[in-house]
Parts: sequence; C-alpha cells; structure tokens
Amino acid sequence: MRPKPQNVLHRDGGEMCEKIVSSWWLPWVVFLCGVLRVVQGDEFEEVFRWKLLDIGSSRAAEDADEVLFPSKPNGVTPAPTSTPLNESFTPYHNLPMGVAHHKGRLFITVPRRRSGIPSTLNVIVLDQVPEGERSPKLIAYPNSLTNELRDSNQPDAKRLVSVYRTRVDRCDRMWFVDTGFLEFPDHKRQVQRPSLWIIDLLQDRKVRQFEIPESIVTEGYGMASVTLDVSGTDCDDAYAYVPDLAFYRLYVYGFRENRMWTFRHEFLSFDPRMTGFGVAGIRFRWNDGIFSLAMGPSQGASDDRTVYFHAMASTSEYRTSSRVLRNETLANAGGYDHLFTYLGERGIKTQSTIHQYDPQTGVLFYAEVNRNSIGCWNSAERFDPETHGIVHLDNKHFIYPSDMTLDSDGDLWVMTNGLPRWLYATLNADDYNFRVWRQKPVKAIAGTICAPGA
Repeated sequence: MRPKPQNVLHRDGGEMCEKIVSSWWLPWVVFLCGVLRVVQGDEFEEVFRWKLLDIGSSRAAEDADEVLFPSKPNGVTPAPTSTPLNESFTPYHNLPMGVAHHKGRLFITVPRRRSGIPSTLNVIVLDQVPEGERSPKLIAYPNSLTNELRDSNQPDAKRLVSVYRTRVDRCDRMWFVDTGFLEFPDHKRQVQRPSLWIIDLLQDRKVRQFEIPESIVTEGYGMASVTLDVSGTDCDDAYAYVPDLAFYRLYVYGFRENRMWTFRHEFLSFDPRMTGFGVAGIRFRWNDGIFSLAMGPSQGASDDRTVYFHAMASTSEYRTSSRVLRNETLANAGGYDHLFTYLGERGIKTQSTIHQYDPQTGVLFYAEVNRNSIGCWNSAERFDPETHGIVHLDNKHFIYPSDMTLDSDGDLWVMTNGLPRWLYATLNADDYNFRVWRQKPVKAIAGTICAPGA
C-alpha cells in the first residue's frame, strides 16, 4: 500500500481531538472532530497507476462468431504477443473509465470519446504483470480485431465501438453495453446499433449479443453502465438494468425472454438544483440523469430485492423492487409511478457516479465525484445526511472516482481518472492521472458511522 497522503483524514483524528480541550477556535475544532469521526475507515490500496495509458494488443486470432479469444490450454490464459495496433494510438486521448475484476484478470474500458483509441475493452492478467510494475500495458480484449474500427467507421456488429463499464455476474459472465457511438468532439456519430454483450469468462466465448432496437432508443451514448440481477439458483433467470443518463429512462433486458423493455419516471431525470460540479478546481454543469443502480437486500423470503438508484446530477436516492423491474407487462402498461419511491437525501456535494451494495456488511458505497471520496450508508439505518459517512477521501490522488465494482472475492475495486481535467483543462502527462484502487468493505467501514453498531 502506498504511503498515506497528508490530505486524507485518518483514524488518529479522534485522538487528536481528545488532546484539544479548549481554545478560542473551539467551534472549528468541534466541526473538524465531527468530520474525523466520520472518516476513519482504512483507506483504499492503490493497485495500479498511470501517467498516460500504454496499450498493447492480444495475439492474433480469428474473429469467429462465437469464439472470441484464443483457447486457454489447461486453463492458462495465453500471454499476449506483439501485433500491430489497429488504430493510430494517441496516448493522451485514452482515458480509462471502468474497472472490473474476475479471477485474476482486471478488465478496463476506454470509451471512444476521442480518436486514437485502438481498443475500448482491455484486460490486465495480474499474474503476468512483472513484480514492481505499477503501470502495466492494457491488452485488447477479447482481441485487437474485435476492438478495431472499420475503414470509414462502417458498422460491423462483430466489433466494439465504445464501452464505458462492465459487470460480472455470479455465473462468471461479463455483461456490458457497446454504445455503438463515437463521441469525437467534431464527429459525433452513431456508427451502429447499441448492443448488450454477454461473455463467458471461463471459456472466453460470447454467450449472446442483443442488438437494442431503435424502438427502445435512437442513440446509445447515454448507456454508460449496467447492473445485473441474477437468481441465486438459475443463471438463465437473469436481468440487466441499463440506465440511460441522456434520455432519462431505464431499460431492462430479460435473458430468458431475450427482450428489452423501458421504464419512464420523473425520478430518472436530474435535479436542476444539483447540476453544478466542482472537481480539482474546475467548475462545470452536467444534467446527467439516472446513472447507477445497486442491488440491495432481499425483501422477505422471496427473491425480490430492493433496487437503489440515482441520477448523477442529484443528491437524492430512490428505490424500487426487482419484482417491479422484471415485469415487462407492467412496464408496457404503465401505472407504476407509485412503485418508484423517494428514499432520502445523502447530503451536500454528494453527487455520485456509481454506487455498490455489499451484502456482507449491508452497506451501500458511493463514488462521490465532488468530494473525491467514497461515501457509505448502512442500510440498517435511516437514510439522511447524518447517517452517511466517508471511507476514503483524497483530494490529490483520488480525483473523480468513475467506477466501482464488487468482485466474487468480496473486494471493492475503484477507478479514478480525473475526467473533468481531461475534458475542460489539461492533464499533466508528468503526473499520475489514472489509478485503480482496492479494499475489503469490512475494513473500509471499520471505525466509521457505517460500521454495524456505530
């Protein structure tokens, strides 16, 4: 673990407060001590960091309809070989957005928001990273050809255009949306229909690809994340919840049905009072709607679960039930407004990208971009600002947490990428701009207001 940065509040804050007994600035001490008691969890471990990304490519492979990656002899992932990049590589244009870990492989996405991005979906095989290497190359996954744009950006359903975030289910399948959309500043274009991909990570084979019809959505650029709802006993009893931050809708895909349906609700839009952001000294306004859903605790003895959701330009949290979202008939018929309910406010400056519920601790974690932090709430408590805490805060190294996932080992993984600097100012190529972090939820909340019995 790297040395603790000086601008992070740590466990010794409580001891410091006890030593300060009286002073003319006592009100400020009281305020500071209150903050210190909220921020006392073990900080996240920095796993990797990059000044700018370096992207390699996978060994050559035939781009068959089903087989996406070379076979792994005896279950061993083949080492990448040096093959030419399929697109002119512009390092500064490659900004990592999503991170997900599965059994020794780290998947990192680079959406095509600029030119010069050879691969939008990448992998790092952890046991192939040399000891002491903190900035490994990303390798195109499943191969370079699948990530290659065709000449003149012609559509090709077998290839990936732009992927924001991936998720892995308990059946060892990785799900993600290829938006099919190029976001080049001077050349925004829907290259092909957005599609939901499902890959068996044990075999590196495509399980299914569902092309999202135009009757559902005209353009795919607002589908920046996906949340999975899979039965504990049946891998075919699976649903993907896809929020659309641009059109303020929620799409639900049923694996067994092989169909997608749409929910519309005012809670899926942004809060006009919360469109102002300030990150790393940069102020801007975003009106992103529903951005993240998190699968919460079970509701009684059934498989129904609470589903938490929020817009990014908002500090409010809402909830519904998986039973509601799984109901295609209800979605088509309407009349479900009362089934989406307001949960409460998280507090000032708590606009969040992704949130993630940990079933072992019952804690909901928030990636809070305005505060460069990971926030927390124990779901056994009432929902208001006084019951929310912070498990990691770092205004120097933790700029803009863009993604957060929970793997099968119970580890939380976080990507930070300084996105506002990249969009509205300039990244310093001599500094470390992108980082991957990791921590156990139970360690993260230890000593905070989110810990059981706190």
